[in-house]
Amino acid sequence: MANAFFSDLLSTISERGRTLLRRGGSSDDRQDASELLELCQALLSGRGEASGTAMAREVLDRYHHLDAAGRLTFFEALARDYGPDREKLSQAIESWRTQPSDDDASDLHFASEPRRQELIRRLNRAPGGTSELVAMRADLLALMKGNRDLAAVDRDVVHLLSSWFNRGFLVLRRIDWSTPANILEQIIRYEAVHEIRDWNDLRRRIDPIDRRCYAFFHPQLADEPLIFVEVALTESIPTAIAPLLAEERQPVPVERARTAVFYSISNTQRGLGGISFGSFLIKQVVEELRRELPKLDNFVTLSPVPGFVQWLKQATDVPVSDDERALLENLDQPDWFEHADLTAQLRGVLEPLAAHYFLKARTPKGRLIDSVARFHIGNGARLERIDWLGDVSPKGLRESAGIMVNYLYRLDDIEKNHEAYANQGEIAASSAVKKLLRNEGRRLLDMRLS
Repeated sequence: MANAFFSDLLSTISERGRTLLRRGGSSDDRQDASELLELCQALLSGRGEASGTAMAREVLDRYHHLDAAGRLTFFEALARDYGPDREKLSQAIESWRTQPSDDDASDLHFASEPRRQELIRRLNRAPGGTSELVAMRADLLALMKGNRDLAAVDRDVVHLLSSWFNRGFLVLRRIDWSTPANILEQIIRYEAVHEIRDWNDLRRRIDPIDRRCYAFFHPQLADEPLIFVEVALTESIPTAIAPLLAEERQPVPVERARTAVFYSISNTQRGLGGISFGSFLIKQVVEELRRELPKLDNFVTLSPVPGFVQWLKQATDVPVSDDERALLENLDQPDWFEHADLTAQLRGVLEPLAAHYFLKARTPKGRLIDSVARFHIGNGARLERIDWLGDVSPKGLRESAGIMVNYLYRLDDIEKNHEAYANQGEIAASSAVKKLLRNEGRRLLDMRLS
């Protein structure tokens, strides 16, 4: 109640201030970027809290009326004209060089801060400002393609958003059939791994006794989930997604459940890209489930491999012979997995290649190629199993040749696995996955001998 009161009070003050602003300015809502930037300069120069709040709201409203070209001009001006105050920075540098001290170091730190950071902070004071800035950053990301000069602006926005959206501010909430419809609609809209077709499909994922869905929320975006995870409770580790999503499946009694399967994790806010919540989400959901269901033994994912087929087709270092390369061309046939002989031949080639893809293949910068693998391995999970034909949907066949994988979150090993990957680049993998890699080694030896 108190938060709502102060929010309403702030909105009232802001609206009255905006009325005064409009009396002294143009009544045309279609402002160009130059007028918007003048208002930004006035916002930075002002000291009054109430007038600043109103002005911040006006800046955000006028930004909405800019077209793509106007928004590009706006961001380019932030990059060019809203960096550090060069004179203050020069003075601070000279003072530090003359006689370094903690006070001088602090002065140097604050003098080096770009003016656009303070502008963003002041815009955040407007009612609804946080949500507006997240949306503004989504625009910035779209405009950055081909405009590398905007990278400095993005770094400053990310720096501030990372502070405002740190784990301490996030609230974990369970999503179920009693959750308000406007939130459930967003779960349907933003599901990025396995499409939710309709309301009945959604209900099958969140309402049965063996299903869970959790999301992180932020106090300033109370009705907008930032990221959510869908969980299936099962008796054993699954090898395919279709049985988990089947319409006519029989729910697993919770007293028999021994495994929690994280089968879909989706971000909802494009403007928060690069600000990671997923690792915190999984770890907190594990704790929630352990409190509710202490008999759970395994916490695993059933994950897609979205970069696998692209790697097979485009990488120059895929370890295959000419005959195997010709065999892989059959993956372009949509029904290849329905032919037993062909499927057996492809499995003998693709499973070892999948092990190589995870354990050996790297980007030019030395990173794991697969984004999902980077996420889970970086969180301290172990690559537990490669699941042949785990996803035979059109998307699964197109992106991963039907392969899925299980990443195992063993709580006692998470920190050790994370440190090994972060410091030495070592990937925690089960003996079954390593055996597939050894099989590939023998296959390559046979290729060379023949």
